[in-house]
Amino acid sequence: QVQLIEAGGGLVQAGRSLRLSCAASGRTVNTYPTMAWVRQAPGKEREFVAAISRTGVNSYYADFVKGRFTISKDDFTMNLQMDRLEPEDTGVYYCATRTSVTLSPNRYMYNNWGQGTQVTVSS
Repeated sequence: QVQLIEAGGGLVQAGRSLRLSCAASGRTVNTYPTMAWVRQAPGKEREFVAAISRTGVNSYYADFVKGRFTISKDDFTMNLQMDRLEPEDTGVYYCATRTSVTLSPNRYMYNNWGQGTQVTVSS
């Protein structure tokens, strides 16, 4: 499988913004019917954040990020614009893909994962 590479994590204060990106080893990400962001907070299981279709037309968000996060993509990257960050958003953010066109909020439906990028939000 093609390696997914996340970037853009860091340490920010609550209320600030970060933009994450995910690339596929220099190749187009348009080969993936569905791409998603999944995060894992310390001591917790991974949880779905957002997903986007191959065309970028359709997207799906977890309730806890609606209105704050925006998922987008172009031919070579998938992005997550995170605004009004909260300490509860702290965690490792993973890029993931699945071969189905269904924008599933079930993290087990995704079978190709990146290594993750750390996001830390201080209060």
